[in-house]
Amino acid sequence: MPDLWRPRLPSAWALLLLPFLRLLMPAAPAPHRGPYKPVIVVHGLFDSSYSFRHLLDYINETHPGTVVTVLDLFDGRESLRPLWEQVQGFREAVVPIMKKAPEGVHLICYSQGGLVCRALLSVTDEHNVDSFISLSSPQMGQYGDTDYLKWLFPTSMRSNLYRICYSPWGQEFSICNYWHDPHHDDLYLNASSFLALINGERDHPNATAWRKNFLRVGRLVLIGGPDDGVITPWQSSFFGFYDANETVLEMEEQPVYLRDSFGLKTLLTRGAIVRCPMAGISHTTWHSNRTLYDTCIEPWLS
Repeated sequence: MPDLWRPRLPSAWALLLLPFLRLLMPAAPAPHRGPYKPVIVVHGLFDSSYSFRHLLDYINETHPGTVVTVLDLFDGRESLRPLWEQVQGFREAVVPIMKKAPEGVHLICYSQGGLVCRALLSVTDEHNVDSFISLSSPQMGQYGDTDYLKWLFPTSMRSNLYRICYSPWGQEFSICNYWHDPHHDDLYLNASSFLALINGERDHPNATAWRKNFLRVGRLVLIGGPDDGVITPWQSSFFGFYDANETVLEMEEQPVYLRDSFGLKTLLTRGAIVRCPMAGISHTTWHSNRTLYDTCIEPWLS
């Protein structure tokens, strides 16, 4: 009777199969070594820090212990302030965080905030941004009627909005700082006080320094999609844009890329640009969509 309770030793066949059984078992993920880099989030037009509560939860769940700062500046209507003014304000908030993180930081910048962040990288010497994640941002500009534009300029349509945006008065609105009318390129180049400068489309004395600063970024992650509904053309999120016939030219066909005016071609050549297109996501849900986070954002938050 006591023999029934005696533990049985594995048979010889089982011992021979053990090494092969181990090969069939999924490997455990490698543990993360050291703390995660801090994450800084910059909101878009008419947003506030509250809009990113879901994103904050996702980061805390997948990368526990990460210090996440959702900057609460230029909220609501204040987001209409000129973009250079916003760049200065966000820069004053971001630089101290960078100084406390010698290993680097990550930037997640949504919509209009993606342009703020790109300019911030250009004007900030010795920044230490590892990943700049541009979340549905009109990086090559905006040329489309949206609810925002109709609310701001109810009597104007995209075909004649250049009359407002390319005036000194119009350039006092953030939206006009990246309004890009492909049918009036000469006016855009002469009047744009923001986008034409950070794109290196117009000569200015800081162009070389800005390009050098921008190229310090470790990785540029571009996110957008065809169902966005606001960014027009949606390919602007990937540095594509209309030509004079409103045919979309992709990033590699853009003059700013071909001339490498602010570093795009250099970044792509060194493998530092990641493009993550996602269908089925509307503009206001990019920062709350879990599939998008898992696919396009989480892998780059080292």
